Amino acid sequence: MTDSENILFKTLAAKYLWWMMPDEALKRPERIVIQVMNLGDFADVTAVLDAVGEDQAREFLTRAEAGQFSPHSWHYWHYRLGLAEPGGVPPMPTRRIC
Repeated sequence: MTDSENILFKTLAAKYLWWMMPDEALKRPERIVIQVMNLGDFADVTAVLDAVGEDQAREFLTRAEAGQFSPHSWHYWHYRLGLAEPGGVPPMPTRRIC
């Protein structure tokens, strides 16, 4: 991660993962990206996509865990990243208790 990406991710972590210290959040940058994809404003989403790229965003979306995306964001990102055709968004991840 470059210095500018490190600064960006710390700033985003402080804003979107308010319950964690930014340095702790940096240990799981995918969590920062997912949280920005779910809750971020246009400027923050644009900045994070510029930093990680759409391919990495697709990877994070396809590996998302239950509760990481709202239904609205889940649908939006599947369409936005070309992972689904209209009406073809996969079901959201669910938790299973064994």
